[in-house]
Amino acid sequence: MEFNFQWDANKDRTNQKKHGVTFREATQVFKDLNVSGMMANHKLAAAVADMGFYEFSRQLEYKCKFYATKLTVVNRWFPSSKTCSKCGHKKEKLSLNQRTFNCENCNFQIDRDLNAAINLSHCGLGVSPSEASGVKNAVR
Repeated sequence: MEFNFQWDANKDRTNQKKHGVTFREATQVFKDLNVSGMMANHKLAAAVADMGFYEFSRQLEYKCKFYATKLTVVNRWFPSSKTCSKCGHKKEKLSLNQRTFNCENCNFQIDRDLNAAINLSHCGLGVSPSEASGVKNAVR
């Protein structure tokens, strides 16, 4: 019997992460990513393959059921990075090298990844960004 240390380390890391998040939080939000599309990009393929997205999402779904934690899966096409988490305005274009989100509508500036995380948390709450921030007539 051959022992594969790399696989066991990845499996253990995934198990610890999904156990910790499902046990501590009442709601989990997970964005359904286009993993096969990311695998086609030779610059991302090795990192994406090492992450084990499918196994993580499968185990997260199982543990959420086990701990009665709400799991919200957000559609991969939801523009979480392009939508302002303060007013709900959606940008038409946002390149990957732009690391700061700047809203033309309300002049709000925030880290791109943090903006996307806030928008995904709004999905978990079941409200739009404009409703969550209290802005009633956001331009979309």
